[in-house]
Amino acid sequence: MIITKENSPHIRRKATVTRMMLDVLIALAPTLIFSFVVYPIKTLIFYVLSVFIMVASEFVYVGLKNMMPKDGQKHSLKERFIYSYKGKFNQNNILSACVSAVIFTLVMPAGAPIYAVIVGALVGIVFGKLVFGGLGSNIFNPAVVGMLFAKVCFGSQYVTNVSTWYYTIPDAAAGATPLGLLNEGYFANIHQYSLLNLFLGKVPGTLGEVYTITILVGLVYLLIRRSIDYRIVVSYLGTFLALILTAGLSLLALKVDINVFEYAAYHLLSGGVLFGAVFMLTDPVTSPINSPSRIMYGMIAAVVTVFIRLFAALPEGVGFSILIANMLAVVLDHYEWSSPRYTRKKIIGMALLVVIPALITFIVIRFGGVYHG
Repeated sequence: MIITKENSPHIRRKATVTRMMLDVLIALAPTLIFSFVVYPIKTLIFYVLSVFIMVASEFVYVGLKNMMPKDGQKHSLKERFIYSYKGKFNQNNILSACVSAVIFTLVMPAGAPIYAVIVGALVGIVFGKLVFGGLGSNIFNPAVVGMLFAKVCFGSQYVTNVSTWYYTIPDAAAGATPLGLLNEGYFANIHQYSLLNLFLGKVPGTLGEVYTITILVGLVYLLIRRSIDYRIVVSYLGTFLALILTAGLSLLALKVDINVFEYAAYHLLSGGVLFGAVFMLTDPVTSPINSPSRIMYGMIAAVVTVFIRLFAALPEGVGFSILIANMLAVVLDHYEWSSPRYTRKKIIGMALLVVIPALITFIVIRFGGVYHG
């Protein structure tokens, strides 16, 4: 038997990396187009800047990585260029950078300053991908790295109160996002944004995360094309809903006047849960290889998302949960326990990934004094 070492993504069927990235771009197209319709100028500027920075960074990296060694002879600039790039910079480098750029554009808020986009895109591609060895070698999703870096550094300068022709921010909410209301415990005010408006994306948010319909269209396309693994999406969303329903029942135990299922739907349709599950968590480079590992990977990301949303100072949590899951993907793929078989230990581990966080959620909310109704 011959063992061949290859970079991810590891494809076990008749497909190509190029086709998979084209599929992701096609799936992102409806959301990107709709963001152009709602925020035409902002989306165009953010998109052009992100694509240019990420593709240019990829180009420079390939050239530096494959520089002609010194051999004591003089070589023309053309010869050096051909040596560095011929057969080494191809369509996959461009497509991968474009995928990261589109995702990064869509997860940035419309009120973000231009310099935050520039810095975020550069940091995302360089420190999220290129420092690890470039295409197929990164352990973090570059778009998430860039988005979180920009948010941590410049989040206080984001303009949240941005109305468009598509929606008008309710005055009573003072421009707060739906998750901002939940994070501060304003359960009575969450009705400022109806579930229908959340579903249609008529709420404050990023350029593309809030458009549920276009995201679901992209999900269906990717599943039909088998360009993503449904196990990651199902395990993430299933665990997320199970824990949020537990939180809702815990709030009822505190006599908080909420509808548990409406509360769960509100969380599901707010922020980047759906967008992250479809386009970021399923990245074949940063996710595990085997089926059981991918299920646990999605569950871990969901647990972190819920804990950050419910118990941390941040209202979102999807971005950080994806990076944490990315780090643990290597552990899940460790050769000593990673296999495609669903053993009893793995099934027990999956069950505990729901039961223990659900128990913690109930205890903290019911007895920890986090919410007082």
